[in-house]
Amino acid sequence: MAQLKIAQENAKSQKESVEILDAIVAIEDAHPRRPRCAYAGEMLQMDASLHRWFGDGKCQLHIAVDDATGTIMGAYFDSQETLKGYYHVLQQVLTQYGIPYMLFTDRRTVFEYKKKNTSSVEEDTFTQFGYACNQLGIQIQTSSVAQAKGRVERMFQTLQSRLPLELRLAGVTSIEQANEFLNSYIKEFNAQFALPVNSIKSVFEKQPDDEKINLTLAILTSRKVDNGHCVKFNKTYYKPVDSNGYPVYYRKGTSGMVIQAFDGNMFFCVDEKVYALDAIPEHSRVSKNFDVSPVQEKPTKRYVPPMSHPWKQASFERYLKKQAHRKHQENAA
Repeated sequence: MAQLKIAQENAKSQKESVEILDAIVAIEDAHPRRPRCAYAGEMLQMDASLHRWFGDGKCQLHIAVDDATGTIMGAYFDSQETLKGYYHVLQQVLTQYGIPYMLFTDRRTVFEYKKKNTSSVEEDTFTQFGYACNQLGIQIQTSSVAQAKGRVERMFQTLQSRLPLELRLAGVTSIEQANEFLNSYIKEFNAQFALPVNSIKSVFEKQPDDEKINLTLAILTSRKVDNGHCVKFNKTYYKPVDSNGYPVYYRKGTSGMVIQAFDGNMFFCVDEKVYALDAIPEHSRVSKNFDVSPVQEKPTKRYVPPMSHPWKQASFERYLKKQAHRKHQENAA
């Protein structure tokens, strides 16, 4: 094992590094089958399954299953295996049950969430999801062996034999309809097949409030202010505004943190201050040459959340430097 890790550090290409990592994973994951966990919330198995769940095409169903009770604690459809999908599942867990002790997922999958060969932080699902869990105190354990996460694998087999029929009978034809249907279906499914969560001791920590969940399940990205006093995120330019709705100006090159909260609201953190972000439209709504000048509207007050630890840029960047897969990308580049 030690020799493999040394060889991985001295790998001459990313392909060679990945091959050696696979060998290390195979050794680390060699273990016998194990009994269910003793307590509810002790470990949730999380994964996604590509299947023809409804309609003519395939999509991904993301779920989290409690190892002790077999309860589906969160479920969400998306077109692909996405950060959005896993965030929605975790949001359901946090809202309905609380903070679990551990999440157990597929090692190969979590390192391949980001399909494109890019070092873009906001597209790196493993880093973003891992950092959110880190802030909540949730451990993440991974494995590339299917038997190690047998609970969620068998759950997908059961759902694949039942859920498509239920979705067809309900007339579901879109992802939006499917996710709405899951709200009631999962409750009925758990009542029929899972042990009641309150039937055994629970180690879930108290549910966070909605605001903390919304701000923790966020996408964090370091950005610099351009010469137009704006920052760019996902091909859109944004201007920082204060809580009274007035624009805030920083010099070109000022570094800050763009925060896209779970509900989609955008914020910008510079040092110890947080601002709202307003998108800059591609075209003006009115023309000063051809339209009658409208009455100048007063800026409206904006919600600006208080500064919190997950938004500390230095803290997030320290976390980035610890991510092994990002180190391999940087070395390969």
